[in-house]
Amino acid sequence: MDPILKIENVTKNYIGHRALDNVSMEIPRGSIYGLLGPNGAGKTTLIRVINRMTMPDCGNVWFEDHPITTNDIYSIGYMPEERGLYKKMKIGAQAVFFARMHGMSKSDATKKLREWFDRMELSQWWDSKVEDISKGMAQKVQFISTIVHEPKLLIFDEPFSGFDPINANILKEEIKRLRDNGSTVILSTHNMESVEEICDDITLINKSQNVLSGPVDEIRRKAGGNTFSVTYNGSSEDFINAVTGIASLIGNSKPVTGGYMQQKIHIASDDDVRTVIGNLNTNVCLRSFQEIIPSMNDIFIRAVNGTL
Repeated sequence: MDPILKIENVTKNYIGHRALDNVSMEIPRGSIYGLLGPNGAGKTTLIRVINRMTMPDCGNVWFEDHPITTNDIYSIGYMPEERGLYKKMKIGAQAVFFARMHGMSKSDATKKLREWFDRMELSQWWDSKVEDISKGMAQKVQFISTIVHEPKLLIFDEPFSGFDPINANILKEEIKRLRDNGSTVILSTHNMESVEEICDDITLINKSQNVLSGPVDEIRRKAGGNTFSVTYNGSSEDFINAVTGIASLIGNSKPVTGGYMQQKIHIASDDDVRTVIGNLNTNVCLRSFQEIIPSMNDIFIRAVNGTL
């Protein structure tokens, strides 16, 4: 799929600090793209470069197959981690104000916003001030203000911060729905569970550099390294005889519920997986054979620590 956004060899320096160091990535159109990394890695700087809040020292940003311009910002919706609502202003009027800043007419903005307020169960708060609503409701207002002009590209920086699990799930479903309706989403978050749930692809930035990119499922499978958990009934000696020469043991067998034993193994070649299963079926009573897929949280920690 052709990318909606391309980052090419972007470098950004501040006094005494290199925030981005030759970073490149491509954001597939119609996807949810996770932008990951520890605090201070360079994620926020990259988002600012994409939004033209700051300019790179070198490198290029391409949007829709052309160098990104100021006018392209109208096609981008950005919800920063630092929320920007005016506490004394009524939330309905404030949302209309933000929509008009993105080029919408007052009538179109009001109509669309009323629909979104109904959808997000905020209608009764239209004339309330921000200081009179909860943090979670303010988050919803910010989310609606980011997407109401139907931008092609949406950028959310820690969008689930401050949400309880129920409202966080509502937001995840809305983000997936936006993707399914044609929007492209960049999601900057530390919530690795959310990355597994909704992201199609990710880039992990560490120490100002891109250290890992690709589809989430592919990255998780590769990080597993053909490691399997086998549950069986039989002698350890028979188990070892079944896998000798085609798989290596990881640790020792341990008893599990039901009177079975469990053993982790590593199979170097995909072509040998069926052979291992066949041998185990012959030598022991095979209960289960399951590939161990690491979580994104585990991959994040290993990548940052340099042990992936």
